[in-house]
Amino acid sequence: MSVVSVSMKRVLRIFLLATLLAVPLTAHGALGADESLEDLLTGLTYDDPKPAIKTLAASQDEKAKAAAAALARGALFVRLEDNAVVIGEKDGDQYVVTNALTGDVEAMAAPDELKPIALDAESKALLGASGTDTAATDAGPFDFATGVNALKADDFEAKARAIERLTTLADPRAIPVFRALADGRLFIRKADGALVIGDASGNDVRLTLATTLEPAGIVAPGDLDVVFVNNNLRNTLRESVGRLGLLSDEASQRRRAANALLDGITPDAVALLRKAWDKETDRSVKQTMALALAAADVTDPDKARRLLAVGVLSGSTDLRVRSLLQARLGQEQDADVKAAITKAFDSMQTKIKLLGYAENLVQGISLGSVLLLAAVGLAITFGVMGIINMAHGEMIMLGAYSAYVTQEFFRSFLPPAWLGAYLIVALPVAFLVAGCIGVIIERGVIRFLYGRPLETMLATWGISLALQQTVRMIFGAPNKEVANPGWMTGAVELTGGFAVTWNRIYIIIFCFIVLGLITLILRKTSFGLHMRAVTQNRPMASVMGIPTARVDAMTFALGSGIAGMAGVALSQIGNVSPNLGQLYIVDSFLVVVFGGVGNLMGTLVGALTLGVVNKLLEPVAGAVLGKVVVLVFIILFIQKRPRGLFAAKGRSADA
Repeated sequence: MSVVSVSMKRVLRIFLLATLLAVPLTAHGALGADESLEDLLTGLTYDDPKPAIKTLAASQDEKAKAAAAALARGALFVRLEDNAVVIGEKDGDQYVVTNALTGDVEAMAAPDELKPIALDAESKALLGASGTDTAATDAGPFDFATGVNALKADDFEAKARAIERLTTLADPRAIPVFRALADGRLFIRKADGALVIGDASGNDVRLTLATTLEPAGIVAPGDLDVVFVNNNLRNTLRESVGRLGLLSDEASQRRRAANALLDGITPDAVALLRKAWDKETDRSVKQTMALALAAADVTDPDKARRLLAVGVLSGSTDLRVRSLLQARLGQEQDADVKAAITKAFDSMQTKIKLLGYAENLVQGISLGSVLLLAAVGLAITFGVMGIINMAHGEMIMLGAYSAYVTQEFFRSFLPPAWLGAYLIVALPVAFLVAGCIGVIIERGVIRFLYGRPLETMLATWGISLALQQTVRMIFGAPNKEVANPGWMTGAVELTGGFAVTWNRIYIIIFCFIVLGLITLILRKTSFGLHMRAVTQNRPMASVMGIPTARVDAMTFALGSGIAGMAGVALSQIGNVSPNLGQLYIVDSFLVVVFGGVGNLMGTLVGALTLGVVNKLLEPVAGAVLGKVVVLVFIILFIQKRPRGLFAAKGRSADA
């Protein structure tokens, strides 16, 4: 036998051996390290998934790691609809589905729509040997930053473990992170994978680093990926916030924590809350804790404890307590307890209804103060000069943009600690900007149109359109965000569930301050005397040597400047946009005509009346129909009293 033939036999044997080894691997879908993720996931569904498991566990791809982790805990499925391999996280009776190939969260799925990928003992052992287990994930040193970064996990179970471990650390910095996660405001920044808290800033998002709670700039929404949670995790987060807050040194944090536990509480949290209640010294916090404990005790097996809990809950006006009592009413079997719940529920209903009326009244006064700010400048210009100024709304808009520019100046050039003072500086800035624009409009256009109201109205309407377009070219069409200073944030809670925000309170106070200053100017200055003289009898005032043209210009500047300050106030309760003034121009004219042209007292009464009536009608007729009713009422009222509630005095008025 020649050497060549021996060599050929060896080659044939090697070839046959390789073929025999390759056949079962190919039949069962053996996958090499260079296979794609799609092939790896498909390989998990073969009769022999071990080659795919080994390659998947060794992969450094994040999606592959997530799939391996889901497989280890039995959360990897085949969706029967399209045979896609998905990660399923239990959420109530259904599953939250994440496509294992793309990493995208997709539609919810029922259990019968998914087929679990089951592993035999050998495959499970192989998976455990690869290090894909939860114990390894939780091993090692754990601090606040590590726990926060663990919230980026792809599966909800890992997130739940991270939440629990962060709660155990008792670090109060976790509270804003947990709240952001529950509210859908926790994101992964695409640029570097950092976990950030995002808050709306106009059309962009203002970031705070979750690991340090330091500012991290402003980005577009497209630069962020949201961190998803399910309903079970939201409940866990709410309770964790409560548990952490109970340990806080600040009474406000402890109150918020106890209030959060009112939605639902576990036995462990009940025990912690009872200990906190025993140690609590602040009266209001203790009352909130007692309410949360009563909400837990209302389902207690002991009848006496349930009756005591119902007695505590009956003194509340919180809508969550009402829902709790209503739900318990259908579950309670004891007649005495059921009668007590019925009595408590009826008592709460009466209190809530009365509080609703009070809340509508406060909101009506708040709306009236906003209308007063918008209309008081118009009352001056319309009353003195008889000009139908359709550009008055744009003076309000210019004042709002003045506040925005002042804010950005403070952010760019002054220390962060000074930012809260920008609003104080914005008021004179807005007054000067709107006042100067007002003088330019009066001297450049309106003074040539006195005595021609239709031409004046059309001219000022054209000016309003030009001002809107100018602002769009300078600042752009999107809304601009003007932040509330720290001393204007928050609210004053008058009683359970009824609170008034500080920005509304300050606007109401500011309205009356402005009205008082205008009254002083009109009553105690020579300019005010000249203005009143021109209002009552322009020809006679001119004969007496009063420069009526100068008075007209200064009056228009004063009215425009006040509108500018109104824009600063309105920037604190809404977004700043080129169309801001259009929202208030019609209501401003209604207030002025209803109250009496040129009369400040009439403007005050008219604004508050329309504000309160609008808010009282909204729950009954709706916002749109309510405005229609108010408009019809004013039309009918003007038919009977053409000069409004407080008619102007003087010979020109009599004429």
